[in-house]
Amino acid sequence: MSTPVTRRTVLAGGAGAALGLALPGSAALAGGHHESGVRFTLHARTLDGGEQVTSVTLDTSRLGPIDPAVLSPGTFSVHAKATSPIPIAPGDLIFSEYDLDRTVTAARLDRRGNIVLELSHAEGQPGGGTLGYILSRGRNVQLDLVYTITQNTPLVRRNGSPLTITRFVQGRLSNPEVDAFTHHVSGSGLKYRLYSPDRSPHHGRRPLILWLHGGGEGASLPDDYYDNETTLRANRGPLGFATPEAQRIFSGAYVVAPQSTSYWMEDGPRFAPLIREIVQDLVRRKRVDPDRIYVAGCSNGGYMSLEMTVAYPDLFAASVPICGVVEPLGGDGPPLITDAELAGIRTPTWLVTSRDDDTVPPETNTIHAHDLIPGSLMSLYDSVVWDGYQFPGHWSWIYVARNDPSLNGTHIWQWMARRRR
Repeated sequence: MSTPVTRRTVLAGGAGAALGLALPGSAALAGGHHESGVRFTLHARTLDGGEQVTSVTLDTSRLGPIDPAVLSPGTFSVHAKATSPIPIAPGDLIFSEYDLDRTVTAARLDRRGNIVLELSHAEGQPGGGTLGYILSRGRNVQLDLVYTITQNTPLVRRNGSPLTITRFVQGRLSNPEVDAFTHHVSGSGLKYRLYSPDRSPHHGRRPLILWLHGGGEGASLPDDYYDNETTLRANRGPLGFATPEAQRIFSGAYVVAPQSTSYWMEDGPRFAPLIREIVQDLVRRKRVDPDRIYVAGCSNGGYMSLEMTVAYPDLFAASVPICGVVEPLGGDGPPLITDAELAGIRTPTWLVTSRDDDTVPPETNTIHAHDLIPGSLMSLYDSVVWDGYQFPGHWSWIYVARNDPSLNGTHIWQWMARRRR
């Protein structure tokens, strides 16, 4: 007969609400019923196609040594519900809310004695994502996550009676790569995330990489939604530059990712000085080398990368516009960046796109810009495929986040790192 730790199951109200719950006290396991629950953490990874919850860790170390031999994928069940943090208007669509059981692929003990439940996840697999895309807004939002854990078979403790946990309390969402970026707000009110390299007495001033997000990662101010989160969770664009590989290549670099209050293409000339303000502030406050500031961005941010080099021709050592917008996507109206402006760019520029991009046609945008920007380089892929999975053709930023583009044996990160203003 198993010993219950609590009397009932309580659902956490969501990722945000769960953070406010009190941490359960230690359970005194020498009696019958106990009033405390077991807290759990959601662990996520940002895949190329967006962030997914990949495992759950149950805080069981305080319950006494658990025999790992009794753990199996069937010991616990995991149910996940993900809903929009803002109301969805009638007739509008959001991708991808869900309410389903997650498949547990493995159960094990970590070195602290906590139970880790590995969850099935993969590119394109529904039901594990942390973001939803609201069609009418053209925006990603961080979904409210409610995870329900159910124990199906008793646990065996090495020094005690069998144990059944009946109450679980949802804790925080943990993504080490995302959490490494600190939260900030500029003097003008623009939110941004900042990765700071490890301090070393052997290094002086460090490079700064400015990442400008795509259209889906901006704020939705009509809904009072400005989260400073989706820029790091929707794709690996900025995270790639914070990986150990990139940090070695750049000899330790700051990575800054501002979040637009709408989308950069709405008014690039107005946003440009707000972005420059963040860069200049970091140069003043951090050990940033003003001769090694690089700008990269995708889609909407690819446009803004070009706009920044037009507005500030002496600010950047290199620019990497990815599937950037030059001509208006609807085909009507003046170009976002004129031919004269493109021809006047003097910042070393490496453009990236894919031939099958049906969102930002390469011929009138990236290829056109390459033809006009003096000395520019270009990587033109046929499609976007990584680890055998084919992504939409617009997602060529995946290649840059993986340091894949190369010309004459030089990869794009190494090319950037060698540039000086």
